[in-house]
Amino acid sequence: MAIPSLAAEPDTFARRRVVVIEDEQAFLHTVQRSLELAGFEVMPFASAEAAADHLTTAAVSVVLTDLRLPGGDGLSVLDRVKAADPELPVVLMTGHGDIPTAIQAIRSGAYEFLEKPFSRERLLAVLQQQRVAVVTRAADRHTLLLENRQLKRQLAAASGISEVLRGDSAPLRELRDLVLRLAPRPVDVLVQGETGTGKELVARCLHDFSRRMGHFVAVNCAAIPENLFEAELFGHETGAFAGEGRQRIGKIEHAKDGTLFLDEIEAMPLAAQAKVLRVLQEREVERLGSNQAIPVDFRVVAATKVDLEELSRRGLFRADLLYRLNVVALRVAPLRDRLGDVIPLFGVFARQAGMRYEMPVPPLTADHHELLLSASWPGNVRELKSCAERHVLGLPLAVDGRDAGASSRSFDESMAMIERSLLQAALREHGGSVREAAKALRMTLATIYRKLKGLDIDPAMYKADGEPDKA
Repeated sequence: MAIPSLAAEPDTFARRRVVVIEDEQAFLHTVQRSLELAGFEVMPFASAEAAADHLTTAAVSVVLTDLRLPGGDGLSVLDRVKAADPELPVVLMTGHGDIPTAIQAIRSGAYEFLEKPFSRERLLAVLQQQRVAVVTRAADRHTLLLENRQLKRQLAAASGISEVLRGDSAPLRELRDLVLRLAPRPVDVLVQGETGTGKELVARCLHDFSRRMGHFVAVNCAAIPENLFEAELFGHETGAFAGEGRQRIGKIEHAKDGTLFLDEIEAMPLAAQAKVLRVLQEREVERLGSNQAIPVDFRVVAATKVDLEELSRRGLFRADLLYRLNVVALRVAPLRDRLGDVIPLFGVFARQAGMRYEMPVPPLTADHHELLLSASWPGNVRELKSCAERHVLGLPLAVDGRDAGASSRSFDESMAMIERSLLQAALREHGGSVREAAKALRMTLATIYRKLKGLDIDPAMYKADGEPDKA
């Protein structure tokens, strides 16, 4: 199959021809209509096979394809296009569950991905960005190629990470910024956070938005029996154990050129910690039963829900391993410290559950809002997701042993409870600083002091190290 190059027809983008491949007819019609209203010439197809027969007959500006297609997926379209014309941009349309695959496709040459459902404005913005890039190519082809590689990473980061690490609170925005800054760097990272806050998602983002082409290898240190721990991490040679007749590659070696994620690192046996420390220092691993050192270039992301320094002081965790892992520490804030994310996250999880169970999403009442915003969420985001799924299944919305339907509070009492939760979360986040809490809540100092007094909230209870409030 030969796909004509963009270079063969300089006025391609003057005509702005777009191939759209989508098997859902209603969605295909919507995308086609949006593009035509914006002045694009659209060639719609319901399958990859149907599109292949026409790509050879007309110069094309962009290929827009669904990731999941009958008789061949969007990745096969990407491979076919790149083999014939590496410069022809391919944009993937994908559902939320396919985002990791779409990110991997970008690293393989796709220009961008759009998570369904996307807005018309988002679609046109992506195509306009590509149009500008193609025009620039005529001026300096080599420079453009380098810029495009960087642009792909930036677009993937900008559009992808907010769909993985969801939330618009200050702690989440800061966390996303740190992840994007650290991802391209070959630095080891320690992720700290309570159970259910999403530490593995942070680790996956550090890998997905890096330049590493190897595997993301997750190891739950608490789930491996102590007598099998070293064999699991380091692997072993044939005959290293009685009855073991095969060589086995360990998790560390499998993570070559990729990322090794050590979850619940505090559960790693002390006997194994010294050997892991040596591997981290030398970046070499020896399989059990062998004396040959195998060089392994990998990044380590460790995660813990406990205070490793306290464990170290008690002799339950090696201090030197802690120092080696704790080069950069990222803290994932608990849900109770970012209550502004509760309702949006609940909505996302409820919509996902509705699609999965093929059920409508029941609306949230005022009692529901009050219950969600006043809960302590010991299970954090994981607990919130389970709560949203129960809501979609028609079960009572119950959190912290309380049922939304059992509330007998008045409207004013409910609003006071919500205000109290938001004020306490802001004070907790900013170490008791009334001025910073007011900025975060977009309130004047006079207003926040009036509400604190009315709700009998003492900011001193939230101060860090007893420092005076300069407000």
